[in-house]
Amino acid sequence: MTNPAAFDYRDFQRWQRPVEIGFWLLLLTLNATFNSVTSTIDHAGVPAWQPWSWEWSSALALLALLPAAIAAERRWPIRFDTWSRSLPWHLLASVPFSLLHVGGMIALRKLAYAVAGLHYDFGPWWINAGYEYLKDVRTYFSIITVLTLYRLWLLRLQGEARLLAAPDEGAPAEPLERPERFLVRKLGREFLLNAREIEWLQASGNYVNLHLHGRDYPLRATMAGIEGRLDPARFVRVHRSYFVNLDCLAAIEPLETGDARLQLRDGASIPCSRRYRAALRERFGSVD
Repeated sequence: MTNPAAFDYRDFQRWQRPVEIGFWLLLLTLNATFNSVTSTIDHAGVPAWQPWSWEWSSALALLALLPAAIAAERRWPIRFDTWSRSLPWHLLASVPFSLLHVGGMIALRKLAYAVAGLHYDFGPWWINAGYEYLKDVRTYFSIITVLTLYRLWLLRLQGEARLLAAPDEGAPAEPLERPERFLVRKLGREFLLNAREIEWLQASGNYVNLHLHGRDYPLRATMAGIEGRLDPARFVRVHRSYFVNLDCLAAIEPLETGDARLQLRDGASIPCSRRYRAALRERFGSVD
């Protein structure tokens, strides 16, 4: 098995959230500053604070809408096999995105002008809103493009699991219906994961994350699709979004709600819904 690179996803995970937040803050700050300077030059006849308020109100409204754009990209990912279904949804989502952006920046501009004792006039809504949408639809898809490229980079850094394919000639070395190993491609290298070493699996959008040795390897599959490929003597479903390797289960903590909390040997904690507690009872006796 090929060893992964020294710098891996766990190294990046320590800084992932501040890096992501810092990236968008820096990008919007630089963009707003650059646009403010050029707008001030273009509108030399007005006080300098007004062009700056125009651009920064737009940037702050975009910043407020960024979580919604991130959620939209996760809901409708742009990938080779999904773009034709996702694109119409993103086009539709760009309309409320633009309306909220325009409404937010107008509110901020009115506030800035009111502080200065002036009145801000956006002009004819039906004309200016169309003009703003032409700009916003480009901004929206620029954000989606950046998010898509970022997630592709994360997959390359993290490693993406695949099911072993049938050989071109001859019989497969192991049953393809219930593989003993998964092929992982990471940073241009390929290595094999033993299925029995997977500690737990979690559904994540269009992927199922295979967790082992402190790492998550996303496999493009559904929970229903992967269930038939897991060894039922080793893996049991404990939640609509989780499977657990029974060999890695350390403790079961019943909850007052009727659910349970599962403690694994690696220190992880995953939920067990009451619907699947019966399967654990069959394996380990009562968990009440």
